Amino acid sequence: MAAHKLSPELVAALKRLKLGRVIDTLPERLALADKQDMPFEDLLLLVLSDEVSRRESTAGDLRAREAHLDPGMRIELWDKTSKVSFDKRMLNELASLRFLEAHQHVVVLGPVGVGKTFLASALGHVACRHGYRVRFQRADSMLRTLRQSRLDNSRDAEMIALTTVDLLILDDFALEPMTKEESKDVYQLFLERTGRGSMIVTSNRDTAEWLAMFDDVLLAQSAVDRFKNAAFDFVVDGESYRPRLKPKLADVETSPAPPAPKPRTPRRSARR
Repeated sequence: MAAHKLSPELVAALKRLKLGRVIDTLPERLALADKQDMPFEDLLLLVLSDEVSRRESTAGDLRAREAHLDPGMRIELWDKTSKVSFDKRMLNELASLRFLEAHQHVVVLGPVGVGKTFLASALGHVACRHGYRVRFQRADSMLRTLRQSRLDNSRDAEMIALTTVDLLILDDFALEPMTKEESKDVYQLFLERTGRGSMIVTSNRDTAEWLAMFDDVLLAQSAVDRFKNAAFDFVVDGESYRPRLKPKLADVETSPAPPAPKPRTPRRSARR
């Protein structure tokens, strides 16, 4: 199927309208329309649908970068040969994002290295593709940021950012005991997000073990009870997934070595 050649005038007009990327696929679309005797309206819809898909993909990628999501941790990149077990029906349900629409939470539980971070990040990517604002952060990093924000009076602004994003992903929560201030921060975060915004929390500890990580028992009971009663339990088990994330030689794009620099000819000093 021969591709149509676009006129310089059409190319210039598309670029002025910020539709430059249409140029890449328009010749093939015109050839397809010729072959199928496609009505002009259907051709126009097809071309514009291509552009909508491109823009949505670009916007999703931008949201994922702003969320600090690892680009290599997407559902389509999960290694299905891994010896890791989880409820695939539940993963499909979570990927539908109905939990996000209902302001529910997800707790991803399992031993070290089974891919909890990967699966949580993958759901974050799905949310970004569907237009949601996402933030991914390790729990210890979040607590450290909140602790430092008290020093420059930016805590309120930081807490607002954490509580207003559509989906907050906290990785490796409850690894170690929290201080009194950290316990208050987590209590406030769980309190303000429950029923208003969703969270995905990954942890090596069951939610019952979280209580011992808080400095204040009453705060712990209130915070954890609110969270777990609004959360799906997504349990991951099996062998470590991390070796599958190791860089491999085949993944590295080999390029020819740069040419050796030419020896420089020393300048002669000007005669006086």
